[in-house]
Amino acid sequence: MSLLIDSANTCRLQYNNAVQHEAAGILVRSKLFAIGQRLGFSDHKRENMALVASEMVTNQVKYAGGRGMIQIWEQPGPTLDILALDYGPGIGDLKQAQQDGYSSTNTLGKGLGSIQRLADEIHIYTRPAGASQSKSWTGTAVLARFRKGKGAQEPWRAGLGLYARALTDERFNGDHLYLQATPNGLRWLHLDGLGHGQTAQAATADLGTCLTGQDPPDAVLRALDQRLRGTRGAVAILADLNLQTRQLTLHGVGDMQAYVVQDERLQRHVFPPGILGKEYKLPVAQSVGLVPRTTVLTVSDGIRRSWSEDSFPGLFQQHPQLIAYVLGNIMGRISDDQSICVVRLP
Repeated sequence: MSLLIDSANTCRLQYNNAVQHEAAGILVRSKLFAIGQRLGFSDHKRENMALVASEMVTNQVKYAGGRGMIQIWEQPGPTLDILALDYGPGIGDLKQAQQDGYSSTNTLGKGLGSIQRLADEIHIYTRPAGASQSKSWTGTAVLARFRKGKGAQEPWRAGLGLYARALTDERFNGDHLYLQATPNGLRWLHLDGLGHGQTAQAATADLGTCLTGQDPPDAVLRALDQRLRGTRGAVAILADLNLQTRQLTLHGVGDMQAYVVQDERLQRHVFPPGILGKEYKLPVAQSVGLVPRTTVLTVSDGIRRSWSEDSFPGLFQQHPQLIAYVLGNIMGRISDDQSICVVRLP
């Protein structure tokens, strides 16, 4: 079976900038045109991308008071994502705000409605100020997705969310995700090379060949351990999702965590200490029975752990990619590489 996704090649943050005034739109539109052209998007789609970016900038200047940002992500497909995330007051009535003609500032309120028509997909998560007495994030995240060509995404890609971001957005990222479709479901390997920079990336590069659906987990981990000898080593999660038996099996080594969200409750999974390529004990399998629409997350230690389902009410019912972007941007550490994989069962 061939590798489905290698995050180093297919999950890239291409642009990240604050939005404080309308001039921010010039930079993001220029970048979108260049990336869209390189990926082979049509002139029509690139025009739509520019219009969406303009609406996002305008909305953030109006409603978030200069406390917003826009990112451009390249994702498998190829797919181009425009993410607008702010730290403003949030949207009290999202359904009403998506209707053309509505505005909370007495201006022509076509922003969200226009984005919805122009993008291939739009996903929105908002947490209004005053909704909770906690000190957690409030604001709005809008994901506008553009796919090359027509039609829906492949089933697995439609149910995936990936976030892989290097420390200080530099070129090299020691966090690495490999995903492979299996006859019964999906298997993925989530690696975090010790340290950061070029040496960490070199340690976790080209390890997709160790991820074979036929091999038992202990054989995969032993192969990884051998390949990582002579490097600084890595910690890892190997996840097997069997759709026929509706069973998730996790094997993990070191400081990484997995989360399973079922019936709006989050279950956390931790793993024994160790470093592949140095010293570790073969982990005991952790198995979880799954119900339809279960959401599974694996995260590196570049994502802070001080959150729960109550920190982001309603987020885990959103599209997996929006979940990854919200958690990555809000809970990511500024001192390490960061990565998240989100998988949604059909």
